Amino acid sequence: MFQEFKYPAILAASTRAAWQIDDVIAPGAALDFSRPFMPENLARTGSLYMLSEKERLTLNHIRAHEYLSLFGLVEEFILPFVLDHVRDGLRDSDEVQVRAMLNFASEEAKHIQLFKRFSQAFDEGFGTKCEMIGPPEAVAEFVLSQEPLSVALFILMIEWMTQAHYVDSVKDDNGLDPLFANLLRNHWIEEAQHAKLDTLMVEALAKGKTEAELHAAIDGFLTIVGFFDTGCRQQAKFNLDALEAVHGPKPSEADRLELMTRQHQALRWTYLGSGLVHKEFRATLGALSQAQLARIDALAPKFS
Repeated sequence: MFQEFKYPAILAASTRAAWQIDDVIAPGAALDFSRPFMPENLARTGSLYMLSEKERLTLNHIRAHEYLSLFGLVEEFILPFVLDHVRDGLRDSDEVQVRAMLNFASEEAKHIQLFKRFSQAFDEGFGTKCEMIGPPEAVAEFVLSQEPLSVALFILMIEWMTQAHYVDSVKDDNGLDPLFANLLRNHWIEEAQHAKLDTLMVEALAKGKTEAELHAAIDGFLTIVGFFDTGCRQQAKFNLDALEAVHGPKPSEADRLELMTRQHQALRWTYLGSGLVHKEFRATLGALSQAQLARIDALAPKFS
């Protein structure tokens, strides 16, 4: 029914691909603020007519800070969720499966540290505070209050989404700051295995579910999507506040509202839309229920 992913192969691939934080971004490393960090497909700053070229570059940098900060926030709830899944399944799991899942959790903890290292480098080079939604503990509490299958599906969407972000938008963009692009490359390498492991988690959690139970799980998934959509709107406002702290307020309120609208939609695409349409996420959901896949497909255009 699902992809033919196997724990031994995933663990072996993860072990081969392991990297150290200092090799990706050393203490004291400097970002190149003369270059964009985020690819245009995600940042969507290039067509903002109300901004100067310098302002668009600044907003690109703010979006990059937001990008890694939000993924760090997300991994704050992925980590306990994975550990709970391992604990609940210890009796029925073999040693390789347990090792693979614990490695998954360990790598997520490493990613949180990696993103904090980037945040330090960003703060030193940018010089203006960029506020973020949160706090992570409150976000984690809300997400983890949903049923496990709902949470696992949301995490699965995120894991496949990060794959698409790197392969489709970052990998071949030679104009990006090399340090930031390499950071995303290393994150992508490990997330490739996480997406497979989360597919297996979804399979285990969905086993034996009735259509009514699957419908309820998608209800919970959509609750999380709505929660993050609200967060995207607030984050777009925080980003605009940071931009105006650097360059001053926009003289036209109409331009400010248009900028907010466009950037809210850009965030919706980055964190929700690009995941909802990912073929691997859709394949897993379709294997569970074509009816539930249809619900997601009907919603996805709202986030494009």
